[in-house]
Amino acid sequence: MNSEASLSPLAPDALFGTRVRRLHLVGVGGMGLGPLAIYCAGLGYGVSGGDDAMSAPMEFQLLRAGVELVEAGVVPEGVELVVVSSAINSTHPALVTALSRGLRVVRRGELLAELASARRLVAVCGSHGKTTTTAMLFTALRAAGYEPGYVGGGLFADDTLAPAAAGKDAWLVAEIDESDGTISRFRPELTVVVNLDWDHPDHYRTQADLEAAFSGLFERTTGAILINAACELSRRVASSREVSTFGLGGEYALTATKVSGPARQEISLGGKFNLPEASVRAFGEFNAVNATAALAVAEICGARLRADLLANYPGVRRRQAVVAGGAGFMVVEDYAHHPAEINALLAGLRGRVPEKGRLRVVFQPHRFSRTAQFRAAFAAALGAADALYLLDVYGAGEPVLAGGTSADLAGEIRLAHAALPLVYLPGEHRAVYERLDADLRPGDVVAIVGAGDLDVSARAWLAGRDTAGWWDRLAGELAPCLSADTKIQREAPLAGKTTLGVGGAARLYAEPANEGDLLALIRRAHLLGLRVLPLGRGSNLLVPDEGVDALVLSLRHTFWESFSPMGDGRVRVGAGLRLRNLCGLAAKAGLAGFEFLEGIPGNVGGALRMNAGAMGGWMFDVVESVEFITLAGERRTLPKTAMHVDYRHCAELENAIAVAATLRPAQTVAGAEVTAQMEAYRDKRKKSQPREPSAGCIFKNPPGDSAGRLIDVSGLKGERVGDAEVSPVHANFIVNHDHARAADVIALVRRVRARVEQAQGVRLEPEVLLYGKDWKEVL
Repeated sequence: MNSEASLSPLAPDALFGTRVRRLHLVGVGGMGLGPLAIYCAGLGYGVSGGDDAMSAPMEFQLLRAGVELVEAGVVPEGVELVVVSSAINSTHPALVTALSRGLRVVRRGELLAELASARRLVAVCGSHGKTTTTAMLFTALRAAGYEPGYVGGGLFADDTLAPAAAGKDAWLVAEIDESDGTISRFRPELTVVVNLDWDHPDHYRTQADLEAAFSGLFERTTGAILINAACELSRRVASSREVSTFGLGGEYALTATKVSGPARQEISLGGKFNLPEASVRAFGEFNAVNATAALAVAEICGARLRADLLANYPGVRRRQAVVAGGAGFMVVEDYAHHPAEINALLAGLRGRVPEKGRLRVVFQPHRFSRTAQFRAAFAAALGAADALYLLDVYGAGEPVLAGGTSADLAGEIRLAHAALPLVYLPGEHRAVYERLDADLRPGDVVAIVGAGDLDVSARAWLAGRDTAGWWDRLAGELAPCLSADTKIQREAPLAGKTTLGVGGAARLYAEPANEGDLLALIRRAHLLGLRVLPLGRGSNLLVPDEGVDALVLSLRHTFWESFSPMGDGRVRVGAGLRLRNLCGLAAKAGLAGFEFLEGIPGNVGGALRMNAGAMGGWMFDVVESVEFITLAGERRTLPKTAMHVDYRHCAELENAIAVAATLRPAQTVAGAEVTAQMEAYRDKRKKSQPREPSAGCIFKNPPGDSAGRLIDVSGLKGERVGDAEVSPVHANFIVNHDHARAADVIALVRRVRARVEQAQGVRLEPEVLLYGKDWKEVL
């Protein structure tokens, strides 16, 4: 830690009237102090910290930011200011040491307010949703080209993103916590209150005390104040100030929402917004309102709004975060620890429970004082579950309080909801999760709810489950809906079904023998919450070594290989027809225009999904319409003009399986002419592409350039990891020399990307699909 750190011009000259360069944070592993430590390090302060229960994800973020981590009770020499978490009690060794040295000790909010005095502060506060709204606002501003300072209250789901940043703009977006009263220190330029409910009874003995705290904040706000139009308490507290409203019925209006994917929605906007609609990568009305607030603030800050500012919102851990899904059940974790939050969460999740499933809730109350104060309200909110699994209260440093234990809450729940299945086993979490695992059924949604440490035990439960028995059970659920010609396979090896020849097995695999079986499998999987992955002829994809936790469906049965001329120059083809066979049959029929597809080692369905191309031609050049089945089990037919197709992508097939297409050839000519053109293309491929097993071009071509050229001039031809090699024939191919693993290919992709970016200043993006995963998870 540098004792003479060079401070950013965005840092104040002094802290609390004193020159300070070295800070130590006690409880730095928490979501309050961890991001603040990262922000301080970004400003140039020398920062150290310790924590009695450091989590691995926060430790990673702190170390990456340059924060020096020490034993929990240690205060390094040379420290000039000590910051403590609200969970630190007066006997903590680090606090005792700091006071014995005569060091000034402050709380998180006090230091954050002092730091914010040097910037244009956007204070995001309120009872529920402020962490998500803060993260959404930061995401939107960054996407709009701003570089604000940022101090959040949680970790992004994407580990590449820090929970805080010093930024370069004058704006500072910060989550302001009211729980300990330090909200009285802030003087924002802009304040947004997501909503208000009486909470933190350990500090605010009455609701009036909470109202007074926020009324004071409004009086100290020098610019705009935004409140939730649906929150009556916010309206009352702000009645003496001019405010703007957001959300349903607000001036910055949310007028409608529409689900557009498993974790995505389109929101319609009105009122003061200069934007009619936006895409948000989050589910539920609660998050739609949070997104509306974030976009409203971004517009007030001067950002030019676009529909895609939140399209890639990464999400925040423990904020409606899906931690397991697609294996016949879904697990969502959320930080909800107030009855109003639980009401909103369970209402949103209810719509995501498949018809066959049940909503199972694991709840850990947070603080004895809160549990005692809101015991009846907790019981009412938790009654929305189909089954409840109760853990002991997470005390957060509080002493046990009569009426505030989990046993007290369990009694209240049994009185209010006698028929609700309730499991409460005092002590370690493990026994409760064992009961949950025994009760779990295909189609269930499990909500891990609370602000304590239950996320750690939930992950331990997921890691230790008997997955083999579970997948056997899912196979048994699928088999009865199929004809005798379609079989469900367990642990089916996928390497031999791909052109690269690497990777593990599918937990479940089937080759539907007819459309009825395909529909039955898709619809049954949808009801069970089981992920479905289509597999064509296995080109243009990389299967991970561990395989895929999904039902893999492949249209390899002869039923899907139809080629039916329609008499008017068009032809209807099945999605399982190999492209090579399509070209051969077309040549015999004298149909020209398909020749460029001859050397692509895939089938029609895969070519449609990826808009496959070669020799200057693209699959959708010859498409008139596509027939497909969505992963919800709806059969549809769309003309090409109604589909959204671009480079290596068709939006409508992203969550669907093509079953057939009507193609219109360029012209009708003599078969010999078509065959001659195919031979010319075949000869060109032989000279320019490797013969060893490959997945095809590994990277997308950047605009105006060739990925192969960039890799070649970076000196990477022949580069090798294990049995995976950058082809000496064509640099944009990675080939398999007999025994390559997926891990070898991934390592080689990383190396090539890094070297090309370093040498050429271009970051290449993979074209090959990482089957069942996202490249972001491994790059």
